[in-house]
Amino acid sequence: MEIPAINLKAIVLVHWLLTVWGCMSLLPSSFAWGNFGVLAVGVWAIAQRDSIDAVLMFLLGMVVTILTDIIHFGIFYPRYDLATETGSTFRFSQGMAILNLLLKPASCFFVYQMYRERGGDYNVNFGFPSVSRNRDAYQSIDQQDESSSPANPFNPAQESKPAVRTY
Repeated sequence: MEIPAINLKAIVLVHWLLTVWGCMSLLPSSFAWGNFGVLAVGVWAIAQRDSIDAVLMFLLGMVVTILTDIIHFGIFYPRYDLATETGSTFRFSQGMAILNLLLKPASCFFVYQMYRERGGDYNVNFGFPSVSRNRDAYQSIDQQDESSSPANPFNPAQESKPAVRTY
């Protein structure tokens, strides 16, 4: 099964729209600063298509804002009796902020795939590091290869054309 290609512009646009709607009422300015700051890094990742650092910083910022959004909702979300009195604007705003939070893990997954496509090689490994003693792939320096001639040990294929150098 192949992962669908989601455009980075679409991810930034959706989160920007949901953040704007989420900031309409009762969330602190730190919610807006954190989310819009990460979206600014997302714009940087869009502008520099070949930058691995921009995508990685956007990914890490999204992960951090997942945690800070949970903290903001835990601290600033009012009790039930206040929520019923504030009206539909409050409920719409909080609903969009919660939807923004719910979409962030999926967005992080797609941004991680973009990071891998751009050449990032950060592999997540939660196991303990281990040292391997498998030395089958190594060639012993005690044995000499029979195909190379003693006259020129650096060019084993003397009869063939010289190799083209790539820089």
